Amino acid sequence: MKLNSNWRMAILGAFVLLLDQLTKLIVLHYLPDIGDEREVLPGFFRLVHWGNTGAAWSLFRGYNGVLALVAIGALVALVLTRHHFDAHTVGGQISLALICGGIVGNLADRLRVGHVIDFLYFYVNRRGLLPGDPRAEAGFPAFNVADSAICVGVGLLFLLSWTSQNARPTAAAPK
Repeated sequence: MKLNSNWRMAILGAFVLLLDQLTKLIVLHYLPDIGDEREVLPGFFRLVHWGNTGAAWSLFRGYNGVLALVAIGALVALVLTRHHFDAHTVGGQISLALICGGIVGNLADRLRVGHVIDFLYFYVNRRGLLPGDPRAEAGFPAFNVADSAICVGVGLLFLLSWTSQNARPTAAAPK
């Protein structure tokens, strides 16, 4: 049985959503309270349970409801305009499915628990500062599977756009 592009995107998007929600359930099981942390690689990586009511890097913190509406609008816009994003190609289908699956994963958190659950935290210790000093740690904002899917999907979309523009023949300049 051959799947059409819409079904392929729906299946991959559903897989991203399932993986995202499953990993968040595992975090809630092992780190039940917001603020709980577990050191995995000292000086580099922790599993955390942080709640984010904002967008990326906690921008617009406290606007969970507004950001849920923005997510719904973005999702509807992507679905309705998917033909503009190379949805006829496998790469375009993968990128759109990753983005949509990620949006739905974070939207589910916003609606279910009132914030996005972030749990992957990478950091380094700064030299010359004592442990416990709030400046001693330089970290990348915590994120989750949905965030990763959105970023990879957008990156793939940019790459596909760039390569398809470079592959188009250009008209010869008049001599």
